[in-house]
Amino acid sequence: MPADPRFFRSIGPLSLGELAAATGAELRGDPDTLATNVAAAARARIGEICYYEGKRPPAAGAISSEAAACFVREDFAVALPDGVDALVTPLPRHAHAVAAKKLIQFRDWGDVEAPHEATNIHPGARIAPTAHIGEGAAIGDRSIIAPNAVVGPGVQIGRDCVIGANVSIQCALIGNHVKVYSGARIGEAGFGVMPGPAGAEDAPQFGRVILQDGVTVGANSCVDRGAFDDTIIGENTKIDNLCQIAHNVVLGRDVLMASFAGISGTVTVGDGVQLGGRVGIADHVVIGDGAQIAASAGVFREIPAGETWGGTPARPLRDWMREIAWVQKQTSRERRKS
Repeated sequence: MPADPRFFRSIGPLSLGELAAATGAELRGDPDTLATNVAAAARARIGEICYYEGKRPPAAGAISSEAAACFVREDFAVALPDGVDALVTPLPRHAHAVAAKKLIQFRDWGDVEAPHEATNIHPGARIAPTAHIGEGAAIGDRSIIAPNAVVGPGVQIGRDCVIGANVSIQCALIGNHVKVYSGARIGEAGFGVMPGPAGAEDAPQFGRVILQDGVTVGANSCVDRGAFDDTIIGENTKIDNLCQIAHNVVLGRDVLMASFAGISGTVTVGDGVQLGGRVGIADHVVIGDGAQIAASAGVFREIPAGETWGGTPARPLRDWMREIAWVQKQTSRERRKS
């Protein structure tokens, strides 16, 4: 999906020739074709540019045939779909980030074209005098925004919500009956790192956070916005204090997540999953519906629906308990020998 105009202002378009000059990429295509926005490779539409940096040739559907152009390494320049121009560069993601800065501009906390008054606040909402409401933000009936909370430009908050003191929210769409407790951070860029010409650089994040109806986010927890796709927290999911949810994570409905749990990027968690305190989940893992994960477990691979796992690396509960019992037995024997 392209960058949401509620959170990113268009400053384009630019021609592919201009983008090639700005990024140092070699253009193989029409220099007069106009680019208007950036998008993920598989979902790019007409006028949007993307990048591909996989280690294998792109599979069918990995790059949209509607994209205007794609930043790609030399090895795969000929593997792009027909009609998609190639912008050849050794650092496709970095070049794409440079191009993005030429096409769109992030609407940050103080980004207003002119002094504004918040006009999308329902008369029944209660806003503390020291709260800041960004340009174009909307707040529904009976919602409460506590002191020193900051609601960024374009953020949408439904009815009967509670946004606690010192909360910051940006790039987010929030449903009804949502609670975000004090100090939580919703929609920050999170930990995205890419190789650049001079070493590691922060990768820009162009996605959103969606908190569906009935979600609770505990105090001082962080929910990062997606890189391109959305970070989604499903209906009635409850997140404890001091939890971390990275970009592109999808949590299903009725998930319970205890304190200090951390979920890496692009993890999918099914409905009704329960995560104990200090659980850590590696990136791109899928957790099936109804699974339970014991406290302090380290999850590095898929957990099937309905199973209970524990330990580090996490494994089925029965296997984990059997291993613990065996270790304790061996330890007892060694003590008796000594």
